[in-house]
Amino acid sequence: MILARPGGLRWRIAALLFLSTVINYIDRQTFSVLGPTLKEQYRWTNSDFALVIIAFRVAYTLGQAGAGRFLDVVGTRAGLTITVAFYSVAAMLTSLASGLRSFCFFRFLLGAGEAGNWPGATKAVSEWFPRRESGWAVAFFDSGSSVGAAIAPFVVVMLLHATGTWRPVFVLTGALGFAWLMLFRFIYHPPETHPRISPAERAYILADRDEPGGAANTMSRPGYGALLRLPQTWGIILGRSLTDPVWFFVTDWFAIYLASRGFSLEHGLLAFWIPFAAADAGNFLGGGLSSYLISRGFSVGAARKLVIVVTGIGMSTLMTSLLFSSLSALTVCFAVATCSYAALSTMMLNLPADIYRPTSVATVSGVSGAGAGVGTIVATFLTGLVADRYSFGPILIVASLVPLVAVGIVLLLVKNTSTSALVRQI
Repeated sequence: MILARPGGLRWRIAALLFLSTVINYIDRQTFSVLGPTLKEQYRWTNSDFALVIIAFRVAYTLGQAGAGRFLDVVGTRAGLTITVAFYSVAAMLTSLASGLRSFCFFRFLLGAGEAGNWPGATKAVSEWFPRRESGWAVAFFDSGSSVGAAIAPFVVVMLLHATGTWRPVFVLTGALGFAWLMLFRFIYHPPETHPRISPAERAYILADRDEPGGAANTMSRPGYGALLRLPQTWGIILGRSLTDPVWFFVTDWFAIYLASRGFSLEHGLLAFWIPFAAADAGNFLGGGLSSYLISRGFSVGAARKLVIVVTGIGMSTLMTSLLFSSLSALTVCFAVATCSYAALSTMMLNLPADIYRPTSVATVSGVSGAGAGVGTIVATFLTGLVADRYSFGPILIVASLVPLVAVGIVLLLVKNTSTSALVRQI
C-alpha cells in the first residue's frame, strides 16, 4: 500500500486541462457576449439568435457522441491535439461571417471541434488520477468553464473597444488554442510512458487501476450497444440531459436576459461574471465535499449522490430571480443556481470514471454529453420561442424544476454498489 502522494506532475496535467477548458469557453462565449451587438447590427429576433446557438449545439451534440469513441481509440494526446486545433481554426473563421446563415455555419464548425474537450479531459483524469483524487481533478478542469465564461466578457469587450469592430475579436480569441497546443504537446503523455514522471508517482497512479497496464485494458472496448444496455449509462445520460441545459441557458442567454430586464452590457458587466465565479466555487465545493466524505468513510457512490441531491435542490433557486428587480438581487439568485449546478456537474463528470473501465470512460462521457446536447438544443429552441412570445419568466420556472427530476433519475438508475463491479467487467 502506498501511503505517500509523491510527485506533482498529475496536477500540472490537471492545470493543462483547466487552461484548455478556459480557452474553450472564451471561444464559445465570444458570440454570446457580442450577442446584443450582433442582434442590433443584423436585426435578429431572439428566435434568430437561438438558431445560431442551435447550430453550435447540433454539431456539439453529434460531435460528443463520436468524439468520446475517437478519443478512446486514438488516445488522449492525439485526440485533444486534433480537436483543439480544429475548433481554434473554426473560431477564427467566424470573423468572416456576414449574416445569419454564415454565423450558423461557423458556429456549427466550432461545436464539432469543441465536442472533444470534456470527453478528452475526463479520459485524462481517469488516466492520471486515482479515484480518491478524481473529484478534485474534475473540479479543477471543469472550473475552467466558469472561469472562461467569467473572463470572456472582459476580454471580448476590451478587444471590441480596442479594435472598434467585432471581427478581429474572433481571430484573437481563437488564436489562444494554438498557444495552448504548444504547451500541451510538450507536457502531456500517458503516465505509463511519460518521460518526466517519477517512478513513485507512476506507481501511485497505477496502483488504483483495476487492470494496471494489462492488455485487456487497452484492447477491450465494449460497443455502444453493451454500454446502452446498462441502467447506469442511462442515469448519467438523462441526468446530464436535464441539468446541462440550465447551465447553457445562463452562458448563452444571460447577456440577452440582462438586456431584457433593462441592463446594458457595460452596466451589467460586473454582474455578468458573478454567476460564473460562483460556478467556479461550486466546482471545488462539489469535488472537495465528495472527496472529504470519501475520506470519512462514505462509499464513492454515496458521497457523489449526496452532493447531487443537495445541489439539485440548490439549482431550483433560479426562479426566485423573478421576485426581484434590482441587478444585485437578480445576480445573487443566478449565482446560487450556477454554484449548485457546477457542484452537481462535477459529480456527473466523475461518474463514468467511478463506474466504467478506462477504455469506456470517454465513450460514456461523450454519449452523455450528446444527450445533454439534445436537451440543450430543445431548451434553446423553446427559450427563443417563449422569450419572443411571452417572457423569460416561464423559462426560469421550468429551469428550476427540471433538475429535481434529474436528481430522482440519477438516484434510481446509477448504482454504485455490487452492480458497478459488473459494469467494470464488460
